[in-house]
Order: sequence, then C-alpha cells, then structure tokens
Amino acid sequence: MSRADLVARLLPAVPDRYRALVALAGGTGLRWGECIGLRWESVDLAAKTVEVVRVAVEVAGTVTIKPYPKSRAGRRTVPVPDFAVDLLAAHHEAFPPGPRGEVFTNSSAGPLRRTLFRARVWRPSLVRAGLLGDVSRLGHFKWRAAWIDLEGIRRTAEFTTERDAVAHVAKMAPGGLRFHDLRHSYATELVSRGVPVNDVQAVMGHEKPSTTLNLYTHRSDGRDQRIRDAFAGDPLTIR
Repeated sequence: MSRADLVARLLPAVPDRYRALVALAGGTGLRWGECIGLRWESVDLAAKTVEVVRVAVEVAGTVTIKPYPKSRAGRRTVPVPDFAVDLLAAHHEAFPPGPRGEVFTNSSAGPLRRTLFRARVWRPSLVRAGLLGDVSRLGHFKWRAAWIDLEGIRRTAEFTTERDAVAHVAKMAPGGLRFHDLRHSYATELVSRGVPVNDVQAVMGHEKPSTTLNLYTHRSDGRDQRIRDAFAGDPLTIR
C-alpha cells in the first residue's frame, strides 16, 4: 500500500482531535517528538511550511520540550502538502492551543504522551480503518472482534458495543503499523518518485545523506532492466 493510500484510509478513522497530527506526520515525515513539540508560531499555513525548532521528549511518563532537535540538521523548514494544511487549519479553529502555543494537546490541554496515544488513539484507529484485525456487526447490540494471534491462530470475541470490540482488538492483536511508519513511508515514497537524495535528507533532518540512503532506498521492481537500458546506446555494448 502506498503512503497516499495508507494515509487516505487511516485519516477518516482517526478522532477529530488527532486527525491533523496524523496528517502532518504522513505528509511531512516529522518524528513523533517533532510533531508534539510543534507550536503555532512555527506553522505558516499561507506558505504551507512548518519550522522544526524544538522537540518533545518523554521520560517515565513526563513530557518535556527541548529547544532544538537532537542535531543541527534536525532544525529545518519542511513543506506541508495541501491536505495536511487544510486539516491543520481546521484543527486551529476547533481546538485551542496549549499553554505555550502547542499545536497538539490532549483533551485536557496537556502534553500528549506517546504510550497513551498509541493505546487509546493510534491502535483503535488502525482497527477502525481495517488495518489491524477486524470488527463486524452481527446484530443489534452484537459485535464480533477478530484478530490473528502470535501463533497465527484466528481468535474471536463478541461484545455489545462497537467501541468495546475495537478496543479489544487494539489490545489483543499483535503487530500493526507504528506511528513512525508514517515517516518511513513518506521518505521511501520521495526516493521512489525520484526526489534527489540531498533534498530528502534535508526534509528528514538527517545529518548525512548516507543515513537517508541506508534507511529509505530499496531494490525496486525492474531495476536490472532499467540499468541495462541505461547502457543500450553505449558504443561498447556488444550487439
């Protein structure tokens, strides 16, 4: 599944409060800490850019903000695609900023904790999007939760509400996409579409292009033939 298809499928399943967060990660490749550390002063909706100048760090359940990313390359300006700009604008209208102008907060206007977000928002959203396990309606007040366990055995359970069925699959189903996979798919797609590696390096915040190459370049279908075709007109080619 391409990044665009993944994000398009996932976004409708994400609660309104967190939809712009997922859109931003999927549309810019920002890390979790960079998203959570983002303040509105660093967002330019007219120019369609975000400036990464601080990062949120979570230790033992406490979230603190550091003024700069972990490397000099991490401090950067990243272009934002239209769909994410639209959702950020809607988010700005619907949800007040945090006490220091934070873009993304929890329902109490406090900092988002990654572990709680994963359990309460991210994994249930994967279930609702059909990307983790399965929830189906059997009848009035009757829902079936289904998932494949670590041994490859299909498990099921029945519930009286869809919410409970979704929560059960989110808890019990192993694996599933990670929030960080949005960053990986973003970079992989840029490389596969022919965006120069140094440009990908810049928007990803890598200090060295070798990091970008090692992480996000893979053998693609038809590689061997394309390489042969590149030498088709070479005078040294034996015909």
